[in-house]
Amino acid sequence: MELYKGTVHELHQQLVSKKISAVELTNAMYDRIGAVDDQVKAYLTLDKQGALAQAAKVDAKIAAGEAIKPLAGIPGAIKDNICIKGLKTTCSSKILANYEAIYDAHVIENLKADETIFLGKTNMDEFAMGSTTETSYFQTTHNPWDLSKVPGGSSGGSAAAIAAGEAIWSLGSDTGGSIRQPASFNGIVGIKPTYGRVSRYGCVAFASSLDQIGPITRDVTDAAIVLNTICGLDKHDSTSLPVDVPDFTKALRQDVKGLRIGLPKEFYGAGLDPKVDAELKKAVEIYRQMGAEIVDISLPSTEYAVITYYIIAPAEASANLARYDGVRYGYRASNATSAPEMTTRSRTEGFGPEVRRRIMLGTYVLSSGYYDAYYKKAMQVRTLIRREYDEAFKKCDVLLTPTSPVPAYKIDSQMDPLAIYLLDVCTIPVNLAGLPGISVPCGFADGMPVGMQLIGKPLDEETVLRAAYTFEQATNFHTQLAPIGGKK
Repeated sequence: MELYKGTVHELHQQLVSKKISAVELTNAMYDRIGAVDDQVKAYLTLDKQGALAQAAKVDAKIAAGEAIKPLAGIPGAIKDNICIKGLKTTCSSKILANYEAIYDAHVIENLKADETIFLGKTNMDEFAMGSTTETSYFQTTHNPWDLSKVPGGSSGGSAAAIAAGEAIWSLGSDTGGSIRQPASFNGIVGIKPTYGRVSRYGCVAFASSLDQIGPITRDVTDAAIVLNTICGLDKHDSTSLPVDVPDFTKALRQDVKGLRIGLPKEFYGAGLDPKVDAELKKAVEIYRQMGAEIVDISLPSTEYAVITYYIIAPAEASANLARYDGVRYGYRASNATSAPEMTTRSRTEGFGPEVRRRIMLGTYVLSSGYYDAYYKKAMQVRTLIRREYDEAFKKCDVLLTPTSPVPAYKIDSQMDPLAIYLLDVCTIPVNLAGLPGISVPCGFADGMPVGMQLIGKPLDEETVLRAAYTFEQATNFHTQLAPIGGKK
């Protein structure tokens, strides 16, 4: 097996048995990046020197007979809105094009403690605003299954890197589906943990009450391994939950007998591609045959989720992005004749059209006279959505929905921004309710991957992982890499 096709758990065994070295593995990954990234364009920044130095330390530890953690010596990729000290953190924006992080995000501290390896930083939609990775200031990432199609977003670079064999694991961030949707489009696994499970410290804010960091991997086992490392309480993040972190790998057993799986009817109506629907029906039947109980349920407020999200998220973005004013750090426009003009020009020139659109929308809904009519109402609807999920989980253990109503579509398809917003209908409610959700591959539509989303109760990632793992082991979708990556 070529090393770039390996999983975290497979490569860990090869490292500890000394069949391969961490340096050998890291060099193999950079060879792979050199071979295909000019087509995929997953990376913005590479850190080969730092990665090989860390790999050498892991090899020395193994040679000395010391035990290593499951992620030690395993090369991964980090979305470029997560800070790694000494490396650029651009958020794929002109306004931060030359910004170098001066501290590590909490997840990076945890990963460094486990002696993992960072290959580099991946492309994304600017400030995580987008669903295609086309809003990046630097480049457009391509889907390794079909280079003419989008990889999803905003974590499209992190997902494409996994699908193309350019990283063994990666981190993304998920505000309204930005881990799960690109995982679906690329035929891989992506999990958004319960809000507060993973610290947001060091993740550049888009919408603070919705953002959450999570792993993107080839299979469910790898997702559980990465979760074990990145979860945990952080004193720097007031929303970080003071709860114990279980060993998520212990939840990985093939057993769904008696598990109650809910099918919310609102996710299976108009707008769902019939070919995606057909693959999901096959997945439901597999669960039924394995002994799961299928329950039909309703979540009536789902129809308001997208509207609610696109009031709350831009409002929080408007507040969070106010700090980019051309004064303290980031891009500063030249030749301004006054401070107000300098700020206006810096923001106009530094932010792309999608970011400007959302800032203006957010500023509007927060303005005097409109706050109660829009933002306050949206927060009330958010509470209704959360309560409906609470009621649903009295009847079900997990919910099964599409991850995206459609498979990946063409780059530069000239879709109206509102039409793209509406495609987030399956993932957005999970963020509004703060729930854990995972996307796992469940089939293909016109040669492109289809993802199935499993949603769990708050802090019940274990049941979600068990349900996902059981399905994964009963199928072979997780063993298939994109054509650019070859067959495993």
